[in-house]
Amino acid sequence: MQSAPDETIPPLSSWGTAGPALVSLSAMYLFVFGDQWTGYFVLVCGLVVAWMCDFTTLTFGLFRDQLAIAVGIVVLDQISLRADLSNLGILSFAVALTAAVALPYLLLQYAFRDNPITFPWGSWRWNRAQWAYLGMVVVGGYLILPWYFVSSGVYRNWPAIHSPEELLRLFIGVNAVGIWDELFFICTVYVLNRRHFRAWQANLLQALIFVSFLWELGYQSWGPVLTIPFALVQGAIFQLTKNLKYVITVHLTFDLIVFLVLVHAHNPAWPHPFITG
Repeated sequence: MQSAPDETIPPLSSWGTAGPALVSLSAMYLFVFGDQWTGYFVLVCGLVVAWMCDFTTLTFGLFRDQLAIAVGIVVLDQISLRADLSNLGILSFAVALTAAVALPYLLLQYAFRDNPITFPWGSWRWNRAQWAYLGMVVVGGYLILPWYFVSSGVYRNWPAIHSPEELLRLFIGVNAVGIWDELFFICTVYVLNRRHFRAWQANLLQALIFVSFLWELGYQSWGPVLTIPFALVQGAIFQLTKNLKYVITVHLTFDLIVFLVLVHAHNPAWPHPFITG
């Protein structure tokens, strides 16, 4: 993964930061508020600012990278991101999510001939700290997620699931979206912003889009209290480990608990492993 040396990174108050901030902010208007007029206006403004910055000594290729991110955002806005387990819903998600990763990659690869997007799978050999954190995810998810989904009622943002086919569709869908999250928000959005900004800045930019996406997906009410730290930690782990296998494993471990909680919430009479009132 390519990253910019600190001496070439624009200061926080510069126009070099304003463009990507606006591009990321557009996701909040599109996915959280459902305001397309404002969302696309903010997105275009961000691209214009990034394009103008490419004529200064502060940045090089900023517009190109923000355009790639914007393409992914626009693709996602073409469908409803609410959970839908119907055949059409699954097909729409599959096409849109695939395009949101593939089109930025192809744009940079073939139109600009400069593509920093890679998928560093890494190894399965993890240190004690990584295994310990994975255990913390299991314990934290077990204790917090049932309370969040049931007490807030946000489990209703996912379709009711009762039959074996519905359970299988939900399980596949939750895991597929979890893997895609890391391919787009981390390997694409974070990596492209990291070319121009410090790690913590790039992480904030990807987290804003990540959390906005999760909001429309169904993590509403006080969900951002959980999803904001999760998005930031995922970015930080990737920065430290460069191990996509580990980042995805953490995410899918979390999502396994989400799946079990959704099954329990929609079928409270079924046996379940959770401590609930």
